[in-house]
Amino acid sequence: MKDSIITARRKRTELITLLACFIIANVVNAGAIIAYKTCFTELFTQIGYVILFAIVLYVLWSLLRMVYYLTKKLFNTKKQKRQS
Repeated sequence: MKDSIITARRKRTELITLLACFIIANVVNAGAIIAYKTCFTELFTQIGYVILFAIVLYVLWSLLRMVYYLTKKLFNTKKQKRQS
């Protein structure tokens, strides 16, 4: 089995992506608080739901990236076979 190494750059990129998902989840939560005119303490009391939503966003984003790269790789291999 081939060993794989996760570089520091990839780790940093993934952490920034996860942070962006967390910020988006917080903005959505704040928007819901404003829309439903509830108390702003819900920003802190609903942090569990915000973290869960951030993880869901991160997984969805990762799946989209995976589909993109697999599709790109599939079309690149077809082009290389035609050129040979």
